Amino acid sequence: MAVPEAYGLGPIEVTAITGGEVEMTARLMGSGFSVSGCSGGGGVSSEGGGGVGLSCGEGPAATINDAMSLQVVEIHDNAAVLRIEPAR
Repeated sequence: MAVPEAYGLGPIEVTAITGGEVEMTARLMGSGFSVSGCSGGGGVSSEGGGGVGLSCGEGPAATINDAMSLQVVEIHDNAAVLRIEPAR
């Protein structure tokens, strides 16, 4: 899914939904990256070529690049509902 350029990321791609977590990747559009508040043991890893990986479970929203709020609202067998909006 495409997100506004101001968020510092290219399109976010869901790569897997497993074990109550949604795994995603995105291309970095700037020189830095930050994430805080991913619930369910969420984490971030660098993926050569200027990309990042996220793993987030249902719960409170994570803040990405101090600009974007990403929340996993619900996870179903092979689908997830994500809420993406400007960070507050």
